[in-house]
Amino acid sequence: MSTSLTGCLEEMDRRGLIPADCQAVCCVGSVARGWSNEASDYDFNVVSSTPFEGESARVIPVPLDPGVVPTVVLHVDGRRWEIKYWLDSQVQQMIDKVSWEQFEAGSSTAKALIDAEELFLERMSTCLTLSGATWAEECRRRVEESAFRAFVTTRSLAEADSSIEDAVGQLAAGDYDSAVLSARKALGHTVDALLESEGNFGSRTPKWRARRFREARPKALSFEEYWALETMRSFDPEAPQEWANLVTQRCRDLTMEVDIS
Repeated sequence: MSTSLTGCLEEMDRRGLIPADCQAVCCVGSVARGWSNEASDYDFNVVSSTPFEGESARVIPVPLDPGVVPTVVLHVDGRRWEIKYWLDSQVQQMIDKVSWEQFEAGSSTAKALIDAEELFLERMSTCLTLSGATWAEECRRRVEESAFRAFVTTRSLAEADSSIEDAVGQLAAGDYDSAVLSARKALGHTVDALLESEGNFGSRTPKWRARRFREARPKALSFEEYWALETMRSFDPEAPQEWANLVTQRCRDLTMEVDIS
């Protein structure tokens, strides 16, 4: 456990924020991945068998049964903490949504999960477990064996294809400014698909894309080339179509390299 998390479990327990039937407490997000800074929040997922009923909790609606995730926000020593309370039964429902049966039945073209659900599942691969290591490891295994990676990779590929087609149409119409913006979107989705195919998730938090890229090191694209494209290093304001054409074609090539199996 990170030394910065020392005492967190005890602080939650002291405040009555750990259910009696708690199965796991996990730190997730940038702190868990070693990317945090002094302004970073502490994000925790608490899993139990029965609903948390703390008076200070607000609720996040989710398409599950039950349909809410109680959430407590507090400040400890100047640091914002956000604690989400999930049920083990809700976790199983999310995993069922991304089963291989669902994927092969054609659900891959739809958004299988809302953002809150996707964040929960993706963060299991990088969480730091404060308690309940056995539960967390079993959940991580279930997610890895599911079609979650295939679902999110396919979703990013579909979004990349849509943005590529937008850019192509705008270029043909001479709408170069719009084509540049579409090409930028295509690049982001394409890179996300590359990273997700490697099991490095996080397309719903694009601010960490460069950190994710350095971790995954996809063979199809070097960090140097990616960063040059991301920062629009070769962009010429006098000829925006050239950059849009370059990025659009590179994205087309890269999407062919993505493995969703």
